[in-house]
Amino acid sequence: MPPTATAADHALAGRAATEAGRLLVTLRADLFDKGQHPMHTGDAGDRQAHLFLVDLLAREVPDDAVLSEEGRDDLRRLEVDRVWIIDPVDGTREFSEAGRSDWAVHVALTIRGEAIACAVALPARGMTLTTEPAPASRPPYDGEPRILVSRSRPPHQARIVQDAIGGRLIPMGSAGAKAMAVVLGEADVYAHAGGQYEWDNAAPAGVAAAAGLHVSRLDGSPLRYNRPDPWLPDLLICRPDLADPVLRAVNG
Repeated sequence: MPPTATAADHALAGRAATEAGRLLVTLRADLFDKGQHPMHTGDAGDRQAHLFLVDLLAREVPDDAVLSEEGRDDLRRLEVDRVWIIDPVDGTREFSEAGRSDWAVHVALTIRGEAIACAVALPARGMTLTTEPAPASRPPYDGEPRILVSRSRPPHQARIVQDAIGGRLIPMGSAGAKAMAVVLGEADVYAHAGGQYEWDNAAPAGVAAAAGLHVSRLDGSPLRYNRPDPWLPDLLICRPDLADPVLRAVNG
């Protein structure tokens, strides 16, 4: 049988991401008011959100394992079916820059390697997208494809996609913000080949799949989680009708 999560699992993912996001919004405003250096602001956000999420999960689901970008890797996770993969602040750079909203909080419950109960909070926008309830479907978009690119990495893969399907490149910050832009109908393709870890895409991939989008590795294979090495270097999230031409382009 395929792995399934309970309603309580989905609710916990959403609550954890939302509450961590609220903490971060308050912390960010306070640190900006005090004139903190951006590096210190980012470090404080990573640390406090990590501690909040780890403590919440330990209280609510003490038998589950946790893999966090900001924590030591407890290899007990390889011995259990249920593992929460979290990124306390996805887009630390954007979090530490005043006025930016393209950062996120990722919370994903993986069961036997699949991202099942997931939430991505966009705290600066006051929203959290979840696997249950899944995001509403968006109306068809007939404009030129909008292809997301990193603010800080050369957009080589995105330019290959652009050459194949046309469209325009849109720079944006965190992986979660990019993935949710596709979910929200604000963009059409997020193709990433510059290197990621499981915490960068587990929650976004789960939410995007629940929204009916195409989600895979760049070779078209499924995303698998809770592996001994959490390096997961590439990702494609896009409108289903664009999946075949994008995959042909990046694998040609």
